[in-house]
Amino acid sequence: MIAVRHFKTFVTLSLLATVLFSCGGEKKEEAAQDAGSTQTAAKATPAKKKTIVFFGNSLTAGYGLDDPSQAFAGLIQKRIDSLGLNYKVINAGVSGETTSGGNSRIDWLLKQPLDVFVLELGGNDGLRGIPVSETKKNLQEILDKVKAKYPDAKRVLAGMQIPPNMGQKYATEFKEVYADLAEKNDVTLIPFLLEGVGGESKLNQSDGIHPTAEGHKILAENVWIRIKDIL
Repeated sequence: MIAVRHFKTFVTLSLLATVLFSCGGEKKEEAAQDAGSTQTAAKATPAKKKTIVFFGNSLTAGYGLDDPSQAFAGLIQKRIDSLGLNYKVINAGVSGETTSGGNSRIDWLLKQPLDVFVLELGGNDGLRGIPVSETKKNLQEILDKVKAKYPDAKRVLAGMQIPPNMGQKYATEFKEVYADLAEKNDVTLIPFLLEGVGGESKLNQSDGIHPTAEGHKILAENVWIRIKDIL
């Protein structure tokens, strides 16, 4: 009887061990499946893209081009995509925009988050002979508003120069505005956006002011060499 009882106990314990082992194996399989599902979900959900805003006038907008994506901002997006960088470009250029108009418009634009802000304004001020002090004041206020709203955003200032139609003194003071603001605000400076294009008839449209598609390729390079290290 004792031997039989021991045999029954052994059988019972063996069955119990088998059940427990089976349950443990199922739990491990479930845990492995859950882990795999989590990893798959993580891979399926790409990181949110950061935003680069180009805030400017007709140069940014791509005035006169058949396709606005041929403007330098669009070409920067293509460069970013080719390098697999996680950024999207927003072209916030408005033809005819002055620094005063930009200063009024910036509050609305800042309702959307941004990570890099490229300010390209002032050319129309210079062509209209607007006092340099006013242009500088407006540009400073735009930079201030961006910093106040998004203190961690990288800020870039695109420098501009104008022909001496308004006098050499005015042209010199106008040019100096950008370097002064860049130093004061510790922002990245593109010394002269139209470097290599301004004054080159074959790279500009018939008005002699707005770049052709080929001209915009040079502008894009002028911008890229200054912003690539901050992306």
